[in-house]
Amino acid sequence: MKNAPTDPVPLLQELIRCKSVTPAEGGALTLLENTLSLSGFICHRLIFRAEGTPDIENLFARFGTSAPHLCFAGHTDVVPEGIASSWSHPPFAAEIADGFIFGRGATDMKGSIAAFAAAAIDFVHNAGKFKGSISLLITGDEEGPAVNGTIKVLQWMKANGHVPDHCIVGEPSSAETLGDAIKIGRRGSLSFEVTVEGRQGHVAYPHKADNPIPKLARFIDRISTVAIDGGNDHFDPSTLAVTSFDVGNPAANVIPSRAVAKFNIRFSTEHSFASLKAWVEAQIDAMRSELGGVWSCVATEGADAFMTEPGAFVGLVQDAVEAETGVFPKLSTSGGTSDARFIRDYCPVLEFGPTNATIHQTDERIAIAELNATRSVYARILADYFSNQP
Repeated sequence: MKNAPTDPVPLLQELIRCKSVTPAEGGALTLLENTLSLSGFICHRLIFRAEGTPDIENLFARFGTSAPHLCFAGHTDVVPEGIASSWSHPPFAAEIADGFIFGRGATDMKGSIAAFAAAAIDFVHNAGKFKGSISLLITGDEEGPAVNGTIKVLQWMKANGHVPDHCIVGEPSSAETLGDAIKIGRRGSLSFEVTVEGRQGHVAYPHKADNPIPKLARFIDRISTVAIDGGNDHFDPSTLAVTSFDVGNPAANVIPSRAVAKFNIRFSTEHSFASLKAWVEAQIDAMRSELGGVWSCVATEGADAFMTEPGAFVGLVQDAVEAETGVFPKLSTSGGTSDARFIRDYCPVLEFGPTNATIHQTDERIAIAELNATRSVYARILADYFSNQP
């Protein structure tokens, strides 16, 4: 006889009440460890540290030892609540009103964790003996520096024989309605700081100075209006955003000696860090040849672009989403970075979770109906995965 479905609502409420603002664990991992252990999951609390960064607690829990191995990944750390008095319900009280659970992390991403933990518990209770393994990789360092969390847990997993065959990250991937999108990749991120050196002088005698501002302004205008690419079937066109233009000059009668601009490029798998650095250097060389000046450039690599190719695994998840929601999800690569960028080096990975309208906002919340539906999707994925191996 099957047990009644595990209700993710009280679990989510308990998780929200754990004030796990990065880098604090806040009791969230302890709650999950206790909950999963009661259902037969073997749990490992993993604490990692690095010089200059806070110690971070993580959790890896696994049921079963054989392949195929499906992993759910997520993070219990949350961003600060901001001005608590601006919330209509206290940010860590997990109050229910008008069919919603309010609280920091409700959608990003304690809601997904409650949903896939409930689905996994139900599956191991009701499926009987099944061939394979289910695991949960839960970090406390996604919203922070992300150096003592998923990266190091994955290294530990590899060293200890726990590398999964496939992984689902519970980031809130849906845009307008649950199930309208699955993220199969993310754009890369590369930041630049370009400096032009000139010669300081009096504004009344500009011919005696070498003003770097017009040179750098011409450069910024040029790169801001050039289309880097036209996008492709899975990625929107790459974008360039200028984030700073500074001369450090408080005086109105002085031509400064230096101008510095910063910008970021979000790019698709059609590019690499090396190719984009070469493109920027070529733009600088063109400006240097045209306008002169002493130019320098520093590039800071963020996350590389990646994509999980559509296939059996992606199709299985799409079909499960449609079966439970009536919506066939589009495949998306939009948004910022997530820990999927680390997981993709170990196994195929995608992101599926609830709608993201209120993430990081005042009054972050999730509809109870959506939370339950998310649990149902994860339950369907588990059932289909272990009966129809991708």
